[in-house]
Amino acid sequence: MEIKVCGMRDWENALELIREIQPDWMGLIFYPKSPRFVPDEAAGQLAQLEVRKVGVFVNEELDEILRKVGLFRLSAIQLHGKEAVETVRELKKKTDAEIWKVISVKSEIDWEAFREYLPLVDKFLFDTATVEHGGSGRKFDWKALEGYPFDKGFLLSGGLDAESTDELLALAERIPQFQGVDLNSKFEDEPGLKNIKILKIFKEKLDHS
Repeated sequence: MEIKVCGMRDWENALELIREIQPDWMGLIFYPKSPRFVPDEAAGQLAQLEVRKVGVFVNEELDEILRKVGLFRLSAIQLHGKEAVETVRELKKKTDAEIWKVISVKSEIDWEAFREYLPLVDKFLFDTATVEHGGSGRKFDWKALEGYPFDKGFLLSGGLDAESTDELLALAERIPQFQGVDLNSKFEDEPGLKNIKILKIFKEKLDHS
């Protein structure tokens, strides 16, 4: 199962994350209202890190997304707002980075609303619907995923913690398209600063279950 650790910002913390956890992905948040927002000044160090980096954007202009892709050497773009299909189509024409579309879940999911994104995105990511666009520390009811109708792989976010591993593995058995987790607020000492010890516990549980 893939592991993405999101909301990274601190250089030393990121180095320790890569050394101790070796995540598949590291998320950098470029939504200005987020307490985990990464400014341009951090690019000099963060761009050099030997890890696949995902930039998280909320209803951002295409030119700004593409600028961040180059500045931070992003491998993937996570669209966490209400980006229209046409916007995603334009973005796909202009970058080789993977494109992930977030589906924010309140209760039931209207699957047909996302069918048009299928040829344009590399992954879906399910998160708990919040005004803040993520980082709430709250789970949604995973039963909403039971009817997932697409072949496209997806990641799961929203309130995951070190005790979630058994539930996650059980979900993966029921839904083979579920291919990874997005970890954030439940693994933090403060916004943007991850507790590597707790992440290590989670990864070890996942590896040995």
